[in-house]
Amino acid sequence: MSRNRCIAALLFFFFAALSVVGAAKAQQVTGVLGSPSATTTLGGKQLPPPDPKFGGVIKEKASESTPWWPPRVVPPKAAPNVLLIMSDDDGFGAPSTFGGVIPTPALDRIATSGLRYTNFHSTSLCSPTRAALITGRNHHSVGFGVVGEIATGYPGYDSIIPIEKGTIGTILKDNGYATSWFGKDHNTPFFANSQAGPFEQWPNGMGFEYFYGFVGGDTSQWQPNLFRNTTPIYPFQGNPGWNLTTAMADEAIQYMKQLKELAPEKPFFVYYVPGGTHAPHHPTKEWIDKISAMHLFDDGWEKLRETIFANQKRLGIMPENAQLTPWPDGQEIYGGAKLPRWDSLSFEEKKLFIKQADVYGAYQAYTDHQIGRVIQAVEDLGELDNTLIIYISGDNGASAEGMVNGTPNEFTTFNGIEVPIKDQFLWYEFWGSERTFPHYSAAWAWALGTPFKWMKEVPSHFGGTAQGVAMSWPGHIGDPGGIRRQFHHVIDIVPTILEATGIPAPETIKGIKQLPIEGTSMAYTWNQANAGVPTRHTTQYFEMLGNRAIYHDGWVAATTPATRPWELSSAKPPDVITGYRWELYNVIEDPTQNNDLAATMPDKLKQMQGIFYVEAAKYNVLPLDNTTLTRWNTPRPSLKAGRTEFSYAGGLTGVPASTAPSIIDKSYTITAEVTIPEGGAEGMIVTQGGRFGGYGLFLSKGDFGVGRGKVVFLYNLLDLKRTTWEGPELAAGKHTIVFDFKSDGPGLAKGGTGVLSVDGKEVARNSMEHTVPITFPEDETFDVGEDTRTPLALIEYRYDTPFKFTGTIDKLTVKLEPFPPEESAKPSAAAQAAPAAVAPAAAAAAAPASDAQKR
Repeated sequence: MSRNRCIAALLFFFFAALSVVGAAKAQQVTGVLGSPSATTTLGGKQLPPPDPKFGGVIKEKASESTPWWPPRVVPPKAAPNVLLIMSDDDGFGAPSTFGGVIPTPALDRIATSGLRYTNFHSTSLCSPTRAALITGRNHHSVGFGVVGEIATGYPGYDSIIPIEKGTIGTILKDNGYATSWFGKDHNTPFFANSQAGPFEQWPNGMGFEYFYGFVGGDTSQWQPNLFRNTTPIYPFQGNPGWNLTTAMADEAIQYMKQLKELAPEKPFFVYYVPGGTHAPHHPTKEWIDKISAMHLFDDGWEKLRETIFANQKRLGIMPENAQLTPWPDGQEIYGGAKLPRWDSLSFEEKKLFIKQADVYGAYQAYTDHQIGRVIQAVEDLGELDNTLIIYISGDNGASAEGMVNGTPNEFTTFNGIEVPIKDQFLWYEFWGSERTFPHYSAAWAWALGTPFKWMKEVPSHFGGTAQGVAMSWPGHIGDPGGIRRQFHHVIDIVPTILEATGIPAPETIKGIKQLPIEGTSMAYTWNQANAGVPTRHTTQYFEMLGNRAIYHDGWVAATTPATRPWELSSAKPPDVITGYRWELYNVIEDPTQNNDLAATMPDKLKQMQGIFYVEAAKYNVLPLDNTTLTRWNTPRPSLKAGRTEFSYAGGLTGVPASTAPSIIDKSYTITAEVTIPEGGAEGMIVTQGGRFGGYGLFLSKGDFGVGRGKVVFLYNLLDLKRTTWEGPELAAGKHTIVFDFKSDGPGLAKGGTGVLSVDGKEVARNSMEHTVPITFPEDETFDVGEDTRTPLALIEYRYDTPFKFTGTIDKLTVKLEPFPPEESAKPSAAAQAAPAAVAPAAAAAAAPASDAQKR
């Protein structure tokens, strides 16, 4: 081929490739197009880009033809790695970086080398904030008006991220980034979270090539509901002392190391979202001992608020005009909300509450330490100067989900049960270990939100939405150690990342036209000259569970919460429109929302309310709904919808509640047809739940060969009381085991009578006064032929996991007998009675809990 012909061919290949790839003015090409080493950036309009047309020459003979390779897609030159970190349930005033007493050196490190943002806001609840974070759109706009567990069939509340609102994972992946997600996935719809899929709304389907984490709102850090991509894994089995908080850091560090060894030039986007500090508070004993020795919480929650506020003033976190909001003593400004004063508590109460806070503080310090290891790994790889690190402290305010007394088992709260103080001491020595699923008193949550009012679940006040943020990118973010007070929201992170990477928001993804990103880039604040400029995010609505607010040009109009986050009730809430009082604040002059101006500025309040409803209509906030408990059991599409009979054979593990037969608040029959080998058998036949609530049908393990192979059905009432049915040891051969339960319902927490039969003969009959009313632990699973995570039994019938059935399950059938809809739709009276009625079970549980301490 002549020289001119070669040049002409190369020019042809070049322009042909650019036209197909969709070249834009900023598009960058390296190497000779068609060669194996050629790369190109994208114009950004279409993701993924269409395959370029072949640019070579094809003749009859390869020797007379010219090969041509499509260029590899890469991000723009100098595009940084991105490490996006967000912890869970951290109040604004918890970390030392924002005035708190809990040491958070990793967060301090990012703040010192970059900037601290003191006026950054979440949605006030877990999965809504996370959906907004990864899409750059408002939470209702992407289907997460509430957490997925209480999704309803409206566009703003169905927990389905629309395909026309693609995630930052998809955008960066299709532009040549290595994308990964470590930690909490609370954005896979609850009804699509099983191994059967569909997987479009799992991390792997949302643009994250690698996922290592758990699916759901929370999980044990000792025995987590853990996945690698879409496969359940159990690394904790046979590995005492294993903890997810450390293991997750190990996994992320190895991922980044491997990537930079295999593809040094390929930037990474690591989305790192640990379970800390959402309950259960599960630090290691080393960290509990370390934080307890610091006596950070010994003076109580009111003194803690004063200390934090003084620190915030000293550090410049709060401006001089900021005022500390008062403690909730039932004042009208808090809608009658009341939490106890520290001085009103007994010695025993103070001792327990200090223990709760010490374990929480240890969990935050431990989580931050592991985050620090990940950050240090970036430096060790030589990538720190080329990495944009965004560290968001919390996805909402501090959590009140421990109720007023706190709890050794968070699922008592979700079932409306308050555990008495004296009974909590049965778990005192083990608080934070695998024997507890603990949460602190709601009063600590109010204190850790200093200087603001309220906490998690409350979007109207900054105690529910204010999150400390640190952001660093050496050489690009100026004013190291500076503070930025501009109002910003979690939807602003995606446009900030896109501006930093030089990647435009796409017009289409997979052929679907994309709707605009709704956030505002924060990059304008990076220049020191812009430290004091007005915010570019001028209007932002807030809404959660009917409570709402609107920010506009330095003003906030907000409803007074009509319900308290530390109380779960099915009592009828007030009218969602007319039943709320509104407050008004000038948050430029009054940044803590301390001085309500509603009474003196009614016209301004009316104007702000009008803006809220304009925004609500724009972003799928309507219809407003302030129910909570009733939404938990709303019918949703799922693989089990409409089914009353389930059949299994052999073994099946790791099935989430969304796909498992639910025996809660109904009658049911479990029939197991099994074959027992010579020498007998042991092991789990079927179970759902574990140590903190659930049931199981199994053959006992026995002790030293004695009592092995007995038929047992065990019902665990939230680790408060265990009820058992025992049958005979089974000889070799085929047997049919039946457990038949007749509920006293309809209604929540109703008891009933269970009958255990073997080969057609009744062998045990027992009654329960109460059953679990709302939910078994969501991080546990339905398992057939094995118990994979925490054991149901403690002393009597004790076993270790994995507890495999050593016989054969020929057929397992679960038949449900739900009450007619017209009967089941009367939960209020029963639900109201459930907490009061079931709470005494804690006292009845004293003996088994005490036995647990002797393990």
